[in-house]
This record gives sequence, structure tokens and C-alpha cells, in this order.
Amino acid sequence: MLTTRFVDGSPNWLDVGTADVEGAVAFYGGLFGWRFRSAGPDAGGYGFFQVDGRTVAGVVRITAEQGPPSWNVYFRTVDAEAASEAVEHAKGKVLVPPVDVLGEGRTAVFADRAGVTFGVRQPGRTEGLEMAGDPGSLCWVELVTPDVAAAAAFYNAVFGWNTSAFSFPSGIHTCVNPAETEEEDTFGGLTPLADDPVEARSGAYWLPYIEVPDTDAVVAGARELGGTVRMPATDLEGIGRTARLADPYGARFAVIRSAPRRN
Repeated sequence: MLTTRFVDGSPNWLDVGTADVEGAVAFYGGLFGWRFRSAGPDAGGYGFFQVDGRTVAGVVRITAEQGPPSWNVYFRTVDAEAASEAVEHAKGKVLVPPVDVLGEGRTAVFADRAGVTFGVRQPGRTEGLEMAGDPGSLCWVELVTPDVAAAAAFYNAVFGWNTSAFSFPSGIHTCVNPAETEEEDTFGGLTPLADDPVEARSGAYWLPYIEVPDTDAVVAGARELGGTVRMPATDLEGIGRTARLADPYGARFAVIRSAPRRN
């Protein structure tokens, strides 16, 4: 699972683009207890969601021309420019070239071969998220994609990811971990779009998972706060109790109470 011991190729940042920052602050504050902190007058309205003063995600206002509200996953890189070149060489697209973010790091936004948006973040003064893997923070990411093999080849070319097949009661699952790390450093997976009845009509995308202490309570809270339950709370043997949700503006995410790790 994900921790803040970020290595190259692992997720180190997460933010949500929304048409209504104030509404998103109310929703996620009510759902997870996240508190909002502005990044300051020079940040273009960007802000942070925090738990006990530690940043767990970012939030930014977007327009309809910039696309629908969505959660965006960023992966650590030591060189955003080199990552951009690797994306183009692997036949992806550079949507937003590398840009300095007030000295905190450099970010860029891309699309993979299937058109799925993702980003990179080169650390500056800030390494990345200040909390991961704990309740109320990012713990896993899942790529829902029309072609798992093609996606694995693309991200391997860009980040050097390793893939491994794990057997679960629901079937074989493809998991990913950063280059030169072990399988216990796995932080995400690749899921076939056609095999997923929840996502088949929605299109490919990166799905972030937030660790929670009580999946059912979060699902009920999401309904009360105006969100949508896209997949009800479900037990996955050996994984945990998970659910897929969307905020009132359509940004999709998942929650999970992870099963205890076996020694």
C-alpha cells in the first residue's frame, strides 16, 4: 500500500478539479473531516485539504472548457521534462507542459494511449502529500483501461513500472509497483474496462482510493451530502470493504476499509 516514502513512479500528489470549490470543501469536509487551507493569493485559487494539519489532497476550480470535474493522480519524477519526452515517445500526449508551482515542485499533465489523464510531480520544497495510507488519505490507485497490456507497456516505458498478477476470489488482478522495488511496494492496479460493470459506460480513468475506518458510514454520509453511490459497499476477500462514489459535481473516487495485513 501507499506511504509517504515516495519513490520515483509512485503516486505523490492528488487533487480534484471542480466547478464549485466551496461546495467541494463542504462535501469532503463533511465526508472525511478534511479542512481547507488556501495556497495563497498567488496560487490561482488552489488550495489544500488537510487532516490534523497534514495535506492529503489539493483542490482547484476549473471551467467547463477545462473538462468535467475529476480527481487527478500525479506520480513522482525527478525530471518533469524527461517524463514529458518519455510520454511523447510512448505515444501519449502532453496536455500541460512542465510548470513550476511556486517553488514547491514542477508538475505536468499528460494523457496515456487510451486518453486517460494523469500527471507527474517533481518535488521542490515539498516532497508530496504529507499523509498517505492512513484513514482519511490516499491509499491506492486503480487504472480502469480498455487494454491492460497496452497500458502496462505504456506506463512501463514512462515510469519503468513492474507488473504482477495476483489471484483474488474475483479473479486475476494486475498490480503495479515502481521500478527496482519489491511486490510489497505495490501501490495500484490495472482493471479491464469491459469487465467492470460500474465503469464500462463511463470511460477509462484513474480511480483514487481513500482509506476509511467505516466504509458503510462513508457511503451513507456521501448520500446525505449530495454525492452518488456508484458501487455500494462490497466485501472483497483479502482486500477489504470498498465502495465507489462521486461527489455532487461528478468527480469519481473510491473508499476502502482495508483488510488487516497478513504476516
